[in-house]
Amino acid sequence: MNSWSEPRVSVVTGGASGIGLAISERLARDGAAVAVFDLNGEAARAAAAGIESRGGTAVGVEVDVTDRSRVEEATTEVSEVLGPPLILVNSAGRDSFVPFLEIDLEHWNKILDTNLTGTFHCCQVVLPYMVRARWGRIVNISSSSTHSGTPRMAAYVSAKSGINGLTKCLALEFARKGVTVNAIPPGFIDTPMLRAADAARRLDIDAATKLTPVGRAGRPEDIAATCSFLCRDEASYITGQIIGVNGGRNT
Repeated sequence: MNSWSEPRVSVVTGGASGIGLAISERLARDGAAVAVFDLNGEAARAAAAGIESRGGTAVGVEVDVTDRSRVEEATTEVSEVLGPPLILVNSAGRDSFVPFLEIDLEHWNKILDTNLTGTFHCCQVVLPYMVRARWGRIVNISSSSTHSGTPRMAAYVSAKSGINGLTKCLALEFARKGVTVNAIPPGFIDTPMLRAADAARRLDIDAATKLTPVGRAGRPEDIAATCSFLCRDEASYITGQIIGVNGGRNT
């Protein structure tokens, strides 16, 4: 299925695992050529190989989104190999479970650098391609924790809240240039990050499932489906929105 009037090139950060991988795979099925950006280069290349084995077009690129020069180099590589990137999904992230009074500046900066500043870097590097084409789609993956806050996650929630604010500002600034910018704050999605939190006793998955109105944890594919729609031609009138995908947990 092709979701665009002409082929599109997409960049998905954190695209080799969890939500990012599901998005990479979904966009490829939709007909996009996908650049899988991930801190784990081996995983990025494996994800791209998997997409290509199913008939898609993809490249895996090792990228640390906190490294501006690497983001620039990688984006240039993608534009030369696949074409100008006109879809950007910022899914790279790092969680944090630390009592507020125990957060030191190094940890605070690390969480903000990955989640918020990394998103800033990628948006600022890719947007010029979209502006020149007068068409673009940016989807930022934030977090449902921004709705009400979460104890011991001050750094993470602050960074993800910043992503929501950045989304709204970019949507307004680039709306007349054919670019839409939206955010998806996932709620309780079964990912490796969620399982790690459960294993560390930071979360009780069974208890959380019972509190979810639809009666199940979300799947990465649930987020990918919403992202897919937002990246289509027909979603051109949706911008600056924070679209929750959470099974009714945050209404």
